[in-house]
Amino acid sequence: MAKHGLVRDLYLPNSSPFAKLLDSCLRSRSARGTRLVHARILMTQFSMEIFIQNRLIDVYGKCDCLDDARKLFDRMPQRNTFTWNSLISVLTKSGFLDEAARLFGSMPEPDQCSWNSMVSGFAQHDRFEESLEYFVKMHREDFLLNEYSFGSALSACAGLMDLNMGTQVHALVSKSRYSTDVYMGSALIDMYSKCGSVACAEEVFSGMIERNLVTWNSLITCYEQNGPASEALEVFVRMMDSGLEPDEVTLASVVSACASLCALKEGLQIHARVVKTNKFRDDLVLGNALVDMYAKCSKVNEARRVFDRMPIRNVVSETSMVSGYARAASVKAARFMFSKMTQRNVVSWNALIAGYTQNGENEEALRLFRLLKRESIWPTHYTFGNLLSACANLADLLLGRQAHTHVLKQGFEFQSGAESDIFVGNSLIDMYMKCGSIEDGSRVFEKMKERDCVSWNAIIVGYAQNGYGAEALQIFRKMLVCGEKPDHVTMIGVLCACSHAGLVEEGRHYFFSMEEHGLIPLKDHYTCMVDLLGRAGCLNEAKNLIEAMPVNPDAVVWGSLLAACKVHGNIEMGKHAAEKLLEIDPWNSGPYVLLSNMYAELGRWGDVVRVRKLMRQQGSLSSQVAVGLK
Repeated sequence: MAKHGLVRDLYLPNSSPFAKLLDSCLRSRSARGTRLVHARILMTQFSMEIFIQNRLIDVYGKCDCLDDARKLFDRMPQRNTFTWNSLISVLTKSGFLDEAARLFGSMPEPDQCSWNSMVSGFAQHDRFEESLEYFVKMHREDFLLNEYSFGSALSACAGLMDLNMGTQVHALVSKSRYSTDVYMGSALIDMYSKCGSVACAEEVFSGMIERNLVTWNSLITCYEQNGPASEALEVFVRMMDSGLEPDEVTLASVVSACASLCALKEGLQIHARVVKTNKFRDDLVLGNALVDMYAKCSKVNEARRVFDRMPIRNVVSETSMVSGYARAASVKAARFMFSKMTQRNVVSWNALIAGYTQNGENEEALRLFRLLKRESIWPTHYTFGNLLSACANLADLLLGRQAHTHVLKQGFEFQSGAESDIFVGNSLIDMYMKCGSIEDGSRVFEKMKERDCVSWNAIIVGYAQNGYGAEALQIFRKMLVCGEKPDHVTMIGVLCACSHAGLVEEGRHYFFSMEEHGLIPLKDHYTCMVDLLGRAGCLNEAKNLIEAMPVNPDAVVWGSLLAACKVHGNIEMGKHAAEKLLEIDPWNSGPYVLLSNMYAELGRWGDVVRVRKLMRQQGSLSSQVAVGLK
């Protein structure tokens, strides 16, 4: 106060001392100090000076005194461009965007700074479309676009996931003097990453002359969020080789990539680095990433140790623990952690509902969904995916239809986008098919605005499992006509359909045509073919196919052949299949039982006794054997 009094009593040749006092108020974010300085200014000849009034508006705004700034602006008899810009900047940063727009509209002569405030302000408050509208108008009116204009526009494109607009902004950047700017390169990588265009992000990175830590972080995050996550680890190694030290953002992204890959070894190395440097041990985001990584790698005790050592935790940390316990089949521990959470969001609820579903406690998952609704938590597409999965596991059509009603009320359109809900439609198809309601499943499939490979797989496998082999193949042919590329699951559904319908020739054709679709038959495809050939009595062909497998046949394949041999009474091949099964699992009584039953059906009682003796020698005799020999 003594200082303020001194300023009042002395003759001041200019307003610089007041400007310095305002700078001091700004540094301390002192609203009271700013008002005191303003009161002193009003007692001097500088009270009407535009420079000091502009400075006051700026400081009031940055001290969150918006009303003071606005009142001063309204009282000013004269204003210059800086006056308007100061208040517009205050309004946009404070989120009063509509008021800022009205002020901007009444501004006599907006300049580059005015336009940038509008572009950046709307982008910062997630009104991305309006931000881009201002950017386009700014460009059309021939204002010079600078790094702030481009940066905000790219941020808006990223927010909208608008790759087309982002590419157009990139074209403008390429023609400007900022084409080689490291800040602009990082912003472009971030935009392409959030639009899901990994190739474009890579291209920008490769073309950059200079790179900084933000640049490397942007590319690492791009791979972590879009895949392949293994590339995030490779880029991290390259960054380290370049001599740059990682920060908490780098480490959190790399740890998240390890979580996606379940790469425990690499995750442990990163964690060891964090502990050794002791630099980012208290960082919340990195701590959350470590908890999530250990949880996803099924190391729930390690996740708990990291969690317990965190000085600050939030809903993300706690949700990761809920999810980790659920994955480890410790649903009680997950529920206990959930009950202790002071704050819960829909992700927390989803984690626990998924835990119950994955561990076969489907009724509890449904009860939790009802509780979620009572708590007025707005369910997401993940919530409904888990809910429908629970209904499918229970094969409860009535509950499934009730869940479908909830889905319709939610307004899902089954299409891709920022929040793709296609998989809700896929879950509905799967649920109806598992409940045996082919008509309902088909109706959902036909009404979907967009379909992905999983949609086609759900309907094909559903038809096949319900005995509609011909219809499944018809859908598969339609899938190919639509240009959708089949995957391994598709072909399992197709081969199962052929098996159930007894379509041997078609099955052979589809099996041997897999390579045309870029697919190599896996063990499951061979199992389907053995089942198909076995049902049709083509036992020699089935045996030859097993022996031609590129991997060692498992018990399921030989078991399928043995079952077919029993049906068709081929005792010699059945004996061969049983021997192979016993080589894989000598203590399994199943092959003995089937073989003894086959001998019994043929009246070969001596062989029945011999098999029974073998079983005694192996220590496998059980009550099942007695039943099989009667």
